[in-house]
Amino acid sequence: MAKHSKNIPGRGLRVADQIQKDLAEIIWSELKDPRVGMITLTEVQLTPDYAHAKVYFTTLVDDPVAVKNTVDALVKASGFLRNQLGLRLRIHTLPQLHFVHDTSTIRGMAMSKLIDEANATRAKDDGEE
Repeated sequence: MAKHSKNIPGRGLRVADQIQKDLAEIIWSELKDPRVGMITLTEVQLTPDYAHAKVYFTTLVDDPVAVKNTVDALVKASGFLRNQLGLRLRIHTLPQLHFVHDTSTIRGMAMSKLIDEANATRAKDDGEE
């Protein structure tokens, strides 16, 4: 007889991945709010009891005003998104959705620029000697 445990980490990851996939499709095809532009869902983190889900996203334009408008629109639409998610997922607890702007790509690009500048300065210094 197979042992069943609610604390299977693999299951939580699979559910989070499915939520990410379904939410991306719902936002793209069914959400009509013009404040939500081109966004990419980068990650979904679930609490162990599936009560809350942090949905990380990036925007095509990283303007602070546009990001705030997008967050506001997603928060306003969270009930609709949760309802549509409930029609697609068959899990006991449907999580509350919390949207967070993911700034890791912006930080990564800034660090890459700094590294390129440091390498250019170093190459110039090596050429002068």
